[in-house]
Amino acid sequence: MKEYQFRCPDTLPGNDPSIGRRISWGDNHWNSKTVLLHGWKNDPAKYNASKGVYVGKKNLWLRKHVKLIAFMLGLMCFILLIDSLMMSIFDLRNFQHHLAQRKSAGLKEEDRDAYINEEKSPVMYDRLLNLASSALAEKEFKQESSRFLEEPYQQASAWKPCSDRKVPMNKGKFDKNNGYILISANGGLNQQRVAICNAVAVASLLNATLVLPRFLYSNVWKDPSQFGDIYQEEYFMSTLKDEVNIVKELPPHLSSLDFEALGSLITDADIVKEAKPVDYIRSVLPPLLKNGVVHFLGFGNRLGFDPLPSNLQKLRCKCNFHALKFVPKIQQTGSLLVRRIRKYDAARRMLDKQLLGNFGPKNSSNKQDTSRGPSKYLALHLRFEADMVAYSLCEFGGGENEKKDLQAYRETHFPLLIERLKNSSPISPTKLRKLGRCPLTPEEAALVLAGLGFKRGTYIYLAGSHIYGGESRMYPFTSLYPNLVTKESLLTSDELAPFRNFSSQLAALDFIACATADVFAITDSGSQLSSLVSGFRTYYGGGHAPTLRPNKKRLAAILSENSTIGWNGFEDRVKKMIEEGQRVRARGFGRSIYRQPRCPECMCKEAR
Repeated sequence: MKEYQFRCPDTLPGNDPSIGRRISWGDNHWNSKTVLLHGWKNDPAKYNASKGVYVGKKNLWLRKHVKLIAFMLGLMCFILLIDSLMMSIFDLRNFQHHLAQRKSAGLKEEDRDAYINEEKSPVMYDRLLNLASSALAEKEFKQESSRFLEEPYQQASAWKPCSDRKVPMNKGKFDKNNGYILISANGGLNQQRVAICNAVAVASLLNATLVLPRFLYSNVWKDPSQFGDIYQEEYFMSTLKDEVNIVKELPPHLSSLDFEALGSLITDADIVKEAKPVDYIRSVLPPLLKNGVVHFLGFGNRLGFDPLPSNLQKLRCKCNFHALKFVPKIQQTGSLLVRRIRKYDAARRMLDKQLLGNFGPKNSSNKQDTSRGPSKYLALHLRFEADMVAYSLCEFGGGENEKKDLQAYRETHFPLLIERLKNSSPISPTKLRKLGRCPLTPEEAALVLAGLGFKRGTYIYLAGSHIYGGESRMYPFTSLYPNLVTKESLLTSDELAPFRNFSSQLAALDFIACATADVFAITDSGSQLSSLVSGFRTYYGGGHAPTLRPNKKRLAAILSENSTIGWNGFEDRVKKMIEEGQRVRARGFGRSIYRQPRCPECMCKEAR
């Protein structure tokens, strides 16, 4: 029979060591026995004094405390499990320490405005961030993915692109030409794109020849790019040749004229915003007929959407969705950008064909090798730049230091806003937030994505320029979603070199990465990039290119309950908010066809 050793104290608490005890045990591994144990030290045959070891059938002390030992082991396992689930929360708890350690030294002069008060960026919703972190940790090992990776409504796939169909001859260009229209568009890439397509419609309306649009140099954008640096000139002209005459330059006898002296210079002061066709016929046609040329200077948002003849509406759609193709340099780099996010080529779609041309994915199979990397990614246009934040007049939890920084920025960059505020009663920051007029912070954007069920490992492409507050302001976002990439992190310095100092061309790369993403999330519906990209995805997505549009007013009401709302309740309300924004609707009267192309002039609806 085997004997077992166990180490024991000299005495058992509460027992006389000289008194023997009988204990019995029985289980599946032992025959039921009864063993007489004498005092620990009274039996020299059973006790080794030098080692303090008792040799016997079973460790009495171990048997007496077996329940306690089992409890302790279970407790240790439970603690290890909790520790694993709370790793990301630990990172979040250290956020304030991280902020205190940060230093703002070493920033380039041109970056300082974008990194105002970086070291003091606050966390506004600490409790909800902790709940989000726990929820993401629980989802990490589950197989299901967010249902918002797909369009929730089947009706979206019923709308098909059709604005490239030819306009009947009696509604197209006329034999007689009334002169030349020249435009110098202001703004960045997306404002210029809208101006181009509006100019095409105006040229058709006035039966004029359009000169390839020019882009004004801006001290804000500091980009000397012209039409041919961004878009394919010959393709643009050939695509629209049946509707509008387009030439590259003015005839020599007109190019040297003083347009202002002739009365042919048309500024934004001469044409109201969202002007109607009759405004152009009354104000622009007379100098066009008299001088043979008019020059639109600026031309920002100077043509309304309704009422407008259907042929002109269709022409604007054809211009935006078909005629404007990026030059091969942008297409090639854009394709490289997307491949590096996905890690491999995905199935080719209409969006890829239009935006990437011959540089799109070569893989025609719908099968995807998920072992090679992520097959899907989300693009986020986070409008939280310093100018946006300062102009909003909102507060973002940074206290007096933040208020001083933003006021100083306004005084430097927005003197007209400062003058207006002197003569009016400002709305309180609290009320502005309740009204949905405040830009979403990175923290709020992360909470929305977590509420929609996007996993921690989701690959996210961040479009746009410098975020106000820099890395510290982004920390709550990256603590929940660490797989955040930008064009600067995906492309090498040499690959980015041809685009440096050309903000519009860099914006074109963002346009491509956002438009071809599996999911596109916006934080400001008024953004031109967000509007144009979401319109492109509606037009070419075939009902499989969802766009997430938070309602800032509803979100503000949800976040106002930060201290009491449970995570399940937060998820439910955020999902309902986003689903409401994804409902399939035809374009409403006066709405932009660039953003909402679901209308008979742009898209054709199949019967279901």
